[in-house]
Amino acid sequence: MLIYNVTTGVDKAIEKEWLRWMKETHIPDVMRTKLFVSHRLYKVLTTHDENSVSYAIQYAAHSLNEIDHYIEKFAPALREEVTKKFGEKAVSFRTLLEEVV
Repeated sequence: MLIYNVTTGVDKAIEKEWLRWMKETHIPDVMRTKLFVSHRLYKVLTTHDENSVSYAIQYAAHSLNEIDHYIEKFAPALREEVTKKFGEKAVSFRTLLEEVV
């Protein structure tokens, strides 16, 4: 299993709004692509900035081809929606993880 991990630093002033939007709009939009089999949303408990909080969303996929297809076809528009809505108050970075058994 592969995990497409998106970690986002969110300004505390918009945390509730961002979290609600992610749960109700963004994550369902990502899952509607049918390229991921599941997702999990985590709050990062360690922080070095008292003005922000971080969250990690992990999307599970069976293959690198599915993740590559998502990144090429769907990610640009979905990322643009987040930027339009929250600007610099929600900044993300992405990592690709492989499950080790």
